[in-house]
Amino acid sequence: MTGSSGRHKRLALGTLCVTMFMAMLDNVIVNIAMPRIGRDLSTGISGLQWVAEGYSLVYAALLLTGGALGDRYGRTRVFRLGLALFTAGSAAAALADTVGLLVGARMLQGVGAALLTPGSLAILRHVFTDERERARAIGLWSGVSALGLSIGPVIGGPMVDAFGWASVFWINVPVGVVGLVLASRVLPDLAPRARRIDLAGLALSAAGLGALVYGLIEGPSRGWTDARILGCGAAAALLLTAFVLLELRLAEPMLELRLFRDRVLCGALLSGTMVSFGMFGALFFLPLMLQGVLAWAPTDAGYAGLPMTAMIVLAAPLSGRLTGRYGPRLPVVLGIALCAAGLGGLSLYGGHAHYVQYLWTLCTMGLGMGLTFTPVSIAVLQRVSAELTGMASATVNTVRELGGVLGIAVLGAVLANRLTSALTTRFDRLGIPADRAGHAADAFVGHTGGGGSGPALPPPVQAAVDGAFVDGLHLALRCGSLALAVTAVLVALLLGRAGRPGDPTPQPADLAAEPAAA
Repeated sequence: MTGSSGRHKRLALGTLCVTMFMAMLDNVIVNIAMPRIGRDLSTGISGLQWVAEGYSLVYAALLLTGGALGDRYGRTRVFRLGLALFTAGSAAAALADTVGLLVGARMLQGVGAALLTPGSLAILRHVFTDERERARAIGLWSGVSALGLSIGPVIGGPMVDAFGWASVFWINVPVGVVGLVLASRVLPDLAPRARRIDLAGLALSAAGLGALVYGLIEGPSRGWTDARILGCGAAAALLLTAFVLLELRLAEPMLELRLFRDRVLCGALLSGTMVSFGMFGALFFLPLMLQGVLAWAPTDAGYAGLPMTAMIVLAAPLSGRLTGRYGPRLPVVLGIALCAAGLGGLSLYGGHAHYVQYLWTLCTMGLGMGLTFTPVSIAVLQRVSAELTGMASATVNTVRELGGVLGIAVLGAVLANRLTSALTTRFDRLGIPADRAGHAADAFVGHTGGGGSGPALPPPVQAAVDGAFVDGLHLALRCGSLALAVTAVLVALLLGRAGRPGDPTPQPADLAAEPAAA
């Protein structure tokens, strides 16, 4: 890579890395601002879940369609459109003055991210034709994406303290504008190709996932036997089943389900899903504990994530070397096991624990996440042909995002159920009517964020609310830890001897035989 050609490639790589960093950053930077958002917009835990899920749900539902649109209309053109929508959604979120408007703006951000993400890796593969250069570029691209997920709370905390919660959205606007300028100048215009857009699959998957997430978030407050919650569960089952059956019949499906027939691909995709499931869920609720129970300022809560960030940065190159020498199985399984250990260890510490006591759990989780990101992407790309790169890239990001959606929803449901039941027991001891438990849970959010306004809860009530939240968080963390531990075993079996040095790059037989179906 020399001369003007090398400079052009570096600028293209930088543009792709910065925009992916921004998209990944937005998954988590908002978490540190959640307590302030809850206070300023007068919303409780379920409302805050929707602020996070509004982005993630739309992102996951549209990622595969974004890949198909890129194929049909040109990946670079769709990439630029996605970046423009993401930037506009960020500005709208910063200006929102109600939780409904904020959720709507987050959904617009999700649409933009879904359009720009699938084309990113495909453009990178087109720019870097040399295999050695491409491997280094993919490693850097993956590492920057992982860094965006880890550094969000670190930079978000000081911003919330200094400029308010809207600043975590304003930060995207100048970055997005610069990215648009660079994308128009340095990214190649890839020729579109004929591609059918699977609108029926999009409608079924989006509606099914929406019904599932709605039921999980609203179930704890409405009751799991509520007619609306039961209806959502039934609708989700029917819609998602219909989606799978439709995709199996189409020549050009939105989701290529034949990818899951390959054990290695299945193991890699399962890894991405479940790491996001456990870690996104934990990273969403941990700031509520730090700012609510421990009364930390957003800056302090953000800086608490620095050790995790440092471990991700250290582990990313290590995972690449381990993958090159031993294949993806060792770093992926080790990474998942470390994430499970970190989540389980964090559940051992309550509201009176000192930071240094549970610091090791944050380092363990950071090391685990850093070990998994790059090998998962490499394992998937090793198993598919060039024609399926866009589909594979979109699928990796879809299952990761879907894992995060389900992690926040499922672990949030576990936390909310335990929180309400523990509050009922504690309120009974204090002689407070049990029906006030739900209101007190929302009051927990309203009094977080470092100096929230409004009358303080009486000390016995505040202690009951804090203790119940810690109980709920501990149970959610243990559930996430158990899910990851089981996943580590399954992935070890599925990956087997995949991708060891010197092995040929296999293609799933049914995919290699029908590349046109992609």
